[in-house]
Amino acid sequence: MRPIRPRWASFDRFRASSGLPRSCGTVHPLPRITPKCTSHVLSTRSSSTAPSPENAFKARLQEIKNSCPEPYPRLATDARTLSCAEFRARYSRLDNNETVDEDTVVINAITGKPHRTGRGELTVDATELPRLLSPCLHDVPLDAKEHEVSPYARHVQFLADPSTANLIKARASIIQYLRQFFLDRAFMEVSTPIIASIAGGAIARPFYTSATEFPDRQLSLRIAPELWLKRLVVGGFDKVFEIGPSFRNEGVDKTHNPEFTTCEFYHTYFNLEDLMSITESLLSGMAEHIRTFNENGTLKPTEVSFSTPFRRIDFIPAIEEKIGHRLPELTADDALVQVKQLFADLSLPLPINPTLPRLLDELCATYIEPQCIDPTFIINPPECLSPLSKTFTHPTTGQRVAARGELFIEGKEVVNTYEEENSPFEQRRKLEDQVRFSKSADESAEVDESYIEALEWGLPSTGGWGCGIDRLCMLFTGAKNIGDVLPFGNIRTVTRPYTGRSGSAPQQE
Repeated sequence: MRPIRPRWASFDRFRASSGLPRSCGTVHPLPRITPKCTSHVLSTRSSSTAPSPENAFKARLQEIKNSCPEPYPRLATDARTLSCAEFRARYSRLDNNETVDEDTVVINAITGKPHRTGRGELTVDATELPRLLSPCLHDVPLDAKEHEVSPYARHVQFLADPSTANLIKARASIIQYLRQFFLDRAFMEVSTPIIASIAGGAIARPFYTSATEFPDRQLSLRIAPELWLKRLVVGGFDKVFEIGPSFRNEGVDKTHNPEFTTCEFYHTYFNLEDLMSITESLLSGMAEHIRTFNENGTLKPTEVSFSTPFRRIDFIPAIEEKIGHRLPELTADDALVQVKQLFADLSLPLPINPTLPRLLDELCATYIEPQCIDPTFIINPPECLSPLSKTFTHPTTGQRVAARGELFIEGKEVVNTYEEENSPFEQRRKLEDQVRFSKSADESAEVDESYIEALEWGLPSTGGWGCGIDRLCMLFTGAKNIGDVLPFGNIRTVTRPYTGRSGSAPQQE
């Protein structure tokens, strides 16, 4: 239930004071009704610089006690009660300046006669004083938009600044669009384990936990749902998807949070071209969906072109063209030494713990990703960069490459998709290579033996697809910080200790 917010001081704004959604219409009071406690109890919004918030809180409590004997009433059953949607549907026929005197309706504790104003707005002529349902005990701040780093708790931001709430509504709409897109194509939505013995599915530092049931076992929060979803495909489910959280025990910045939401799908008998084609359909449709959703212009979504087909860049030929050098044979024993020398020749600094995959990824980030402003697939990366995908010999370069496409928009990765490795023997070799690279980079990884065993039962040729929903929401809302599209901000915010009754807690850093 919405609280009554202290942002009005006059009777002619009962729509807001009642918590009545703006889409439902206004509340138009009858002239003979005079407010006795509304503006007295519910003070106006104030600046965050107002002195002595503790004294203001005590004064507010006393005002409410003096004015309203029951500020938190139960809602009584009333046959006249309508939802906003029901009210609009029932009385949409009213002409301007028409009132239905024979009807009395109750909407969110506002009681009155259905009416349409001279300007055409569907309203309620109040015949009784609105009843207080839940008072706000603090002044809602006026300066919510004036801070680069908000000093207010997230729920206070939502009350004070509608644009903050609009980002979360847009997120919900984007997730609903994704879900409906897959349901319309006969995918089945599933939920897979978040806690398991092995994090599995990607290279990342996991979060560890334990369970009372088996205190001697170290458990991990998943870093991706991928291996579980492919087990379902092995079990005969041809088209599955999941929208849910994953966890990586890594740093926080404007585009990364250790807890994040992903959407992954797996479709039997899809190859890389099929995967890129469905990605084009999904994102071009989503761009149109957001244009419709954003009809009031409160969001600032990306302005890139989603016209199809999206551009393709071939990983190795594109890097070789940019640097003016051929890459060495990347499966050779001395490939790491040769690529390090290439960095020296190009006067590029080596990344921390320079493994072969990390060096190749750095070359891509330096020479290819900045070109990817409009939606662009970077395809056919070297085999060592994608241990879970099928690989083949590139017809032009002769290198072993992955049947993989990463979609970049405005220089940032949005979608990762590839043909899944379904040979248990090749998968073991690739995962063992991944463990070797991870150990040399001081990272944790291990071969998931149960997944290898699952492949022995036969994984059909399958295309897999993954998308970070938080980044997708940033792209289509114009948010510059990942915490802005998370209902309660990033991990710094949700783990900060409580510091007192002030409504303030910095949201982003």
